[in-house]
Amino acid sequence: MNRTKIPVAVVAGPTASGKTALAVELAKRHHGEVVSADSMQIYAEMKIGTARPDESEMQGVPHHLLGFLSPSERFSVADYVELAGKCIEEIHSRGKLPIIAGGTGLYVRSLLRGIQFCEMPENPALRKQLEEESERDPVALWEKLRQVDEEAARNIHPNNRKRVIRALEVYLLTGEPFSQQSKEAAQGESPYRWAMLCLGFHQREVLYERINRRVDMMMEQGLVEEAKAFLEKHPGTTAIQAIGYKELAPYFRGEIPLEEAVENIKRETRRYAKRQLTWLRREEGARWLYVDEPGGLERLTQESEAVLQEAQIL
Repeated sequence: MNRTKIPVAVVAGPTASGKTALAVELAKRHHGEVVSADSMQIYAEMKIGTARPDESEMQGVPHHLLGFLSPSERFSVADYVELAGKCIEEIHSRGKLPIIAGGTGLYVRSLLRGIQFCEMPENPALRKQLEEESERDPVALWEKLRQVDEEAARNIHPNNRKRVIRALEVYLLTGEPFSQQSKEAAQGESPYRWAMLCLGFHQREVLYERINRRVDMMMEQGLVEEAKAFLEKHPGTTAIQAIGYKELAPYFRGEIPLEEAVENIKRETRRYAKRQLTWLRREEGARWLYVDEPGGLERLTQESEAVLQEAQIL
């Protein structure tokens, strides 16, 4: 890789795998600052439900792109690439190491590989119509997408209403499949030399147990109160589709008991982690580190340092 490019370390992995702890440890040892790559932690008022790191977890390490956006505002991958790029430049200019940490694979891939996004049309009236359809029957709307763009439907989960709506909006405005237009996004020259560390598990049940414990902790921290206030203040926003909020909505309406809502949060989070792992396994050059091997954070840190030194990031 070109030595004139900005060196960037990347810590990726599924939810609850320990990305923040590893990124913070690397930052403390190598004068780094962390740039989040999480599509939900960008929103304000969603601290508990998105597992946004708190001050004790950050341990004094500066973190960027956390909780800065109103849930009512739209935010695209292109927006992320632009803002994260500015953060990286500023961190590098201060003589610090930029460390990208997060589990939104599309954000990470687009940032590192210099993806240039073409402008896709928007129509607020059409989007509102699609949102209303999705409120009534999200699976039926996904099926409508599958009929006109099978590839997009295959890659978008029916519960990801935001992306289903966007894919249909683009198709209905242009007559061209969203999947095809997404492929036409040009891959430019990356301004970074980077190494991607991916946290994995030999035993999937270990990850699932970590997820279950995290959800229990969120409940203790006040997720119910946070979600209730959020849903009342921001009805109809795309951010309410975040896991932990949409599963509690039926409880607030008196349709299911709280225990069932909590189990639904755990189940959907496990499914999300599985999709994250599937995405990350497609990343060329990713170096996998296994959380469920002996040695804990110290061993993970040492293995990470060896990878980063080999890639001339450190």
